[in-house]
Amino acid sequence: MNAGNPMPFPELTESDLQAISAHAVTRSFSRNAVVVTEGDGSDSLYIILSGRVKFYVSDEHGKEIVLSEAGPGEYFGEISLYEGPRSASVMTLEPTSFSVIPRDDFRDFLSRSPDFALSLIRKLIHRVRALTENVKSLALMDVYGRVARMLLELASERDGVLAIEDRPTQQDLANRVGASREMISKILKDLESGGYIKTESRRIVIAKALPHGW
Repeated sequence: MNAGNPMPFPELTESDLQAISAHAVTRSFSRNAVVVTEGDGSDSLYIILSGRVKFYVSDEHGKEIVLSEAGPGEYFGEISLYEGPRSASVMTLEPTSFSVIPRDDFRDFLSRSPDFALSLIRKLIHRVRALTENVKSLALMDVYGRVARMLLELASERDGVLAIEDRPTQQDLANRVGASREMISKILKDLESGGYIKTESRRIVIAKALPHGW
């Protein structure tokens, strides 16, 4: 989750996918459906077949922080191996289908697939490192620093242009960095006035290197 980004199955062959999904159930959800809830018991691994989801945590007042997003080929629910509660909630961002694998089948697959077990360990290490970076960001960076870091993380280069495609809403951005929507609006306007970014109908273009401070 960008706090541990979910990662695709890098070492699963087609036969591996068939083996791990032998007893799987396909489930489909509409847009904005909550798939799992933080704190619930965990007993299954979810592989995203199509669509997109977000991972988030929230408090009793409904304030939420988005940890990351994931799409086809990515998975979540590894914590089910240890029968602990879900560490985050998952909501669909568009109609999404999953292959849901029961815990016992997932454990059995891992026992027979040491290469994939190793890739899973690497994924969990990556997630811990990302969580550490997020905690460091929240603790040591001001809101502008967190926004600048997030913009660069979300952006990708295409045809020489660095941009965030499918422009997120200001509330989405606020949820990602733990700030108010009003603060995000002000920072984006200031960055646009300074020529650092260009806001288009569907994307945000990073026109030049973002300043270190504001």
